[in-house]
Amino acid sequence: MSESKAAIKAWTGAQRRMGLRSARPSILIGLATGLIGAFQMWCIACLLGPVLSGLVGQASQSTPPAWPLIGFAVAACVRIVLGIVGETASARAGRVARSRLRREVLTTFVGNGPAILRHAHSGALAALVVDRIESLDGYFTRWAPASVLWIAVPFCLLLVTLCVQPHAALILGICGAAVPFAQAAFGIGAAVASRNQFLAMTRLQARFLDRVRGIATIVLSGRTEDEATRLQAAADELRQRTMKILRVAFLSSASIDCAMVVALILIALTDGRHAALMAQGGDTGAFRHLVTDSLFALLIVPEFFAPLRSLALAYQDRALVQGAAEDVLALPEAPQPAQGQTVRSVEAHGITIAFENVSFTWDEARGPALDHVSFVAPAGETLILAGPSGSGKSTIMELLLGFVKPESGRITFNGADMQTIVPDALARMISWIGQKPVLFAGSLRENILFARPDATEEELAAAVHAAAVDRFLDVLPDGLETMIGEGGFGLSGGQAQRIAIARAYLRNAPILLLDEPTAHLDPTTEADVFESLIRLTLRRTVILASHSTAVHMFHGRRVDLSHGHVSVCQESA
Repeated sequence: MSESKAAIKAWTGAQRRMGLRSARPSILIGLATGLIGAFQMWCIACLLGPVLSGLVGQASQSTPPAWPLIGFAVAACVRIVLGIVGETASARAGRVARSRLRREVLTTFVGNGPAILRHAHSGALAALVVDRIESLDGYFTRWAPASVLWIAVPFCLLLVTLCVQPHAALILGICGAAVPFAQAAFGIGAAVASRNQFLAMTRLQARFLDRVRGIATIVLSGRTEDEATRLQAAADELRQRTMKILRVAFLSSASIDCAMVVALILIALTDGRHAALMAQGGDTGAFRHLVTDSLFALLIVPEFFAPLRSLALAYQDRALVQGAAEDVLALPEAPQPAQGQTVRSVEAHGITIAFENVSFTWDEARGPALDHVSFVAPAGETLILAGPSGSGKSTIMELLLGFVKPESGRITFNGADMQTIVPDALARMISWIGQKPVLFAGSLRENILFARPDATEEELAAAVHAAAVDRFLDVLPDGLETMIGEGGFGLSGGQAQRIAIARAYLRNAPILLLDEPTAHLDPTTEADVFESLIRLTLRRTVILASHSTAVHMFHGRRVDLSHGHVSVCQESA
């Protein structure tokens, strides 16, 4: 627990340092704006002071000087320009920070691959990379500059007030010092409420995503009303927790208002008493100066408390970064190259793959998924992994894709340890076709070009023909431009698999991994798909995991697996 708190503190500290570094322009502009505001208040006091002293009959009526009005107008224009520049700088800093955090989180996602779903629900991961990081915008745009300005600006204004009205400066200092204590008390409640609110949001998103994926099962099971009620309850919980945050925010703002009102009353009473004594003395010049100074002291109060109000409004943003730290640090680290070994690439033609005493365990309670597995897939040949479900075929595929690392032993590509190969180079060498291809909502053309967006029309047409996609294009309304739904909705299993094969043709990688590519197809469609795959395997190093009876169509080595062990390794007829 202490290590977790230390890690969270270190992460938030790093974010704060980077936030302050990017917020320096906003801080300087905010400080300049506060001083300009004090000058504006002095212009107003100089403009109205003589008028007010004349109204009470203690000074002769005179025409107010013109310079305060001109000075106020010029300062107002400068303040507007600085405000625009400051907001722009803050927005830019927030945008850069969010992009950096999303890049870091997505790098972790990609580095771990599908294995990351063992650690978190896909809905929670979506909430982290979208909502959680987006909510940190206020931390970098508001909290980072406010965390400095709430001290710097009031301190400067306090020095200015001290030169004009020392007793008013004393009152401002005492009332201002009371605000942080109230903010700390309400800030603890805001942090707890914020974490609970994001937890409720994550639960709602995860539940909603699950129910959308399984909507057919829900409808056919007659559970529509039950699931709607549960979603409503989750949404209501989110609403209640959001309202708690707003209540704490209102209370925090009210504490500043109370301190400001108290400061105004005390300054007015003190200056009023001094003005009464001065009026009895009959010194009109001193009385006019007192009225001007007292008016300035009253006008400076809102400017003094403005940075404290900005800090209160941004205090919730500070609480959000701690919740984000917990979620980010809960992610598993992306696999890294082995220590002491050089990261490199290998020749991308004619690649031999070798497993050398590789062991891996998903769950200690179930035992090792692979136990000292060794075999060789020669360059340009096909190796068939056979065995019942649970024998370790898919685990071998996960290891080859780089989503998990061997616990012992090593995997080599042309003699180079896989862990020392540059990840981008590894990705360029491998094409993969799984049990159920992942198709995105869009056109068939977009789904095929996903493998290589810069492919020419001739290369696309060759891939379509080689994968036999052109066999069913005529029955589609718009050919390659036909729109399909998420997950390939609107295509049959065999058609979707042919789209995946076309992608692999277009990618033209030297290594091809086939993980049960016909697991959900009928025998006739399976035979057709295998024919396309046989053409795809030419001059490539292929590892095919399948327990289909039609696997005899492929020629090459055969490795039989049983409970994570290699039981037989032989040439396939």
